[in-house]
Amino acid sequence: MINEIKDDAQTRMSKSIDALKSQLSKVRTGRAHPSILNGITVSYYGTNTPLNQVGNIGTEDSRTLSITVFDATMVKAVEKAIMMSDLGLNPQSAGTNIRIPLPALTEERRKSLIKVVRADAEQGRVAIRNIRRDANGDIKALLKDKEIGEDDDRRAQDEIQKMTDTCIKQIDTILSDKEKDLMEV
Repeated sequence: MINEIKDDAQTRMSKSIDALKSQLSKVRTGRAHPSILNGITVSYYGTNTPLNQVGNIGTEDSRTLSITVFDATMVKAVEKAIMMSDLGLNPQSAGTNIRIPLPALTEERRKSLIKVVRADAEQGRVAIRNIRRDANGDIKALLKDKEIGEDDDRRAQDEIQKMTDTCIKQIDTILSDKEKDLMEV
């Protein structure tokens, strides 16, 4: 019983950290990275399709992304989808190839992105704490139903707290790495 609760909490905490990493990968730093375009979908014959399924995304250099569109008729739709996204990018097409130069980030923009990243990290911490609360509640229910003793209750809560502390440290490390990445010129 207790092991199932702890395993469930560990799994949910790992998923929260993965979700945070995914969220932070969408925040644009000064460098070109294909994951910047992950959230963009293109209308492909009436179906919203992720951009990476319509074309091959790569990096030309540190400030330029390139997309090789599989279907030549989709070039305009891909360009439009990129321009309509809130990323502030201006694609330039040549045949089935689309180049996307990434503008350099201003100091003001970097600071606003750091605020966004910190808010995302705090959301991750809150999610981890909510998982801890749920797991501790399940353990308290077992204690109340007299399925476990008080010693098992304390031991399980201590282990869950250790898991929580570890996950929050991971979030702090991810946050500091992203902040350094954003402030790098």
